[in-house]
Amino acid sequence: MAPISSKEDFDLRYSRLLAREFPNRKAAVSEIINLETILSLPRGTEHFVSDIHGEHEAFVHILNNCSGVIREQIRVLFSGELDERGQAELRTLVYYPHEKLERVREAGEATEGWYLVNLYRLVRLARWIAGKYTRSRVRKAMPPEYAYIMDELMHATRDEERIRHEYHQSILKSIVATGASDDFVEALAQLIKRLAVDGLHVVGDIFDRGPHADRVLHDLAHHPSVDVQWGNHDIAWMGAACGSLACICSVVRTSVRYDTLDAIESAYGIPLRHLALFAEATYKADDVISPFEKAIDVILFKVEGQTFMRHPDWHMSNKRLLLDKMDLERGVVSIDGREWELSTTDFPTLDPSDPYRLSPEEADVLDGLADAFRDSGRLRRHVGFLYEKGSLYLVHDGNLLLHGCIPMQADGTFSRVLCEGVPMAGKTYLDFCDHIARRAWAQGDQSALDWMYYLWCGAHSPLSGRVVKTFERAFVRDRAAWEEPRDPYYELSNDEDTCIRILAEFGLSGPQCRIINGHTPVRVAKGETPVRANGRKLIIDGGFCEAYHKTTGIAGYTLVSGSHDIRIKAHRPFRGIEAALDDNADIMSESDVICRYDHQVLVSETDRGKQIAEKIADLTLLIKAYEEGRIAERAL
Repeated sequence: MAPISSKEDFDLRYSRLLAREFPNRKAAVSEIINLETILSLPRGTEHFVSDIHGEHEAFVHILNNCSGVIREQIRVLFSGELDERGQAELRTLVYYPHEKLERVREAGEATEGWYLVNLYRLVRLARWIAGKYTRSRVRKAMPPEYAYIMDELMHATRDEERIRHEYHQSILKSIVATGASDDFVEALAQLIKRLAVDGLHVVGDIFDRGPHADRVLHDLAHHPSVDVQWGNHDIAWMGAACGSLACICSVVRTSVRYDTLDAIESAYGIPLRHLALFAEATYKADDVISPFEKAIDVILFKVEGQTFMRHPDWHMSNKRLLLDKMDLERGVVSIDGREWELSTTDFPTLDPSDPYRLSPEEADVLDGLADAFRDSGRLRRHVGFLYEKGSLYLVHDGNLLLHGCIPMQADGTFSRVLCEGVPMAGKTYLDFCDHIARRAWAQGDQSALDWMYYLWCGAHSPLSGRVVKTFERAFVRDRAAWEEPRDPYYELSNDEDTCIRILAEFGLSGPQCRIINGHTPVRVAKGETPVRANGRKLIIDGGFCEAYHKTTGIAGYTLVSGSHDIRIKAHRPFRGIEAALDDNADIMSESDVICRYDHQVLVSETDRGKQIAEKIADLTLLIKAYEEGRIAERAL
């Protein structure tokens, strides 16, 4: 017998591992048939969102209405049966079943007839949306307590439905008679929403500005299929949870500036009382900046300075170390050879001989904050989720998903950044950034922790892509000093050829390949469009955050990718759950088709299809090993 080659040996060892799950030929063949069936199904609908910024209520509504997919499916299925009001009533029942049922009961409309009609409509809608999945996949999405009943109701052809109509009606009557109707309505609504979206991509910035990033993360952690591309605000919180003192100061400062302290204190149990007491005892109460804000500002700039001085290769020290550039007697600061008037000169903890040294009181406050961030179990769970489901960028079905930018020079070349002594650019640099972020969580060494702060605000951070003027915004009166120059990427990538070159850097080529960005609000009110570079670049940060609505003129974008087309949806502001319940109000959306396919795209044409095809090949090798007797079959 000829010796087994190394590849054959590897294949056999892998087949042995696979045999644990598929112990004989019948099991392997059955799985191949199931996988080949999946390959022939239409590609599932996927949603892309970005820059949620803690706006939980608006985010939940986007999830509930699936960016208008539920509205569209109801219109298709019930257009000849329900008028607009009737469709709106059904939509609201799907979006907010618990709250809607309370309103129906209060209005005295919760009769047996109402339940039978609406349960049957929900069953029909669920059956319609489930058509693109295998029965096994749909069954797994059902709540276990109702899976058998739902399976009976949903999986019937039109002919079978006519024959078994009375049987199905008897099931629904039994549900109402046993008092389970409310639970069943909620279960069906949840199933519909779960099946309407096959995958959710969050292109960065879950944290900051809005009050409830923790609730957004809780919902995402319970979503059946989600991935996250980290944003600059996310990386700051991740760095804080890892133990970066500069990141801790930064997230506290942002919460103070945006008056979202509950995001730290209530959501994550991190007390700020020690900082508040220190601030009141140290700084003037009648200054232009509140003592609380100034206290964390000064601590941040000291710790930031120490961080930058540890990394001269970042070339940040000569640009962003400004505490030592202040002349408090004259009330000015020198930045890049120009003097700017300071808005305050009250800096009692600043030692002119060593301006970046923390005072003993400041060090004590910071130690307490570091302990509190480290000990917050909820924060660690949420950040753990971001590491598990997240990455710095993602290549998916021909798309490059990235929150910020690929750092570039004005001539269009990729910026070279010294990464722990090694110059890197383009994809190699982004891979390093992903690795160093994971090292900060796994090992917590000082260099990795410092890099977390660089990724938040460094000159060539792919998550930020601008010169961050935190000091100027805090202490300089003239807003002209606040302007933050952006990386050339943001302009250069509006050119199609540049986008093609960027995509090629990540192994993507072809007319359907695109860059999907967040981070930069699209100022629709000023005529900007989210579609750039002849459709090669899509910006989906329309402004979930209420603070951006005046700038953007809308309330957020979502990208919807299905088996027939890709559409970008511009949402008008959500008026709240109460409005949705009172008037059946919806987030009104305007849809712009980016690409319409010339055929229905199947799972076999996606990245998931490639993975399934690989598994089929592996199972085929396993079957061959069984047939040749190299692996013994086991009884089920």
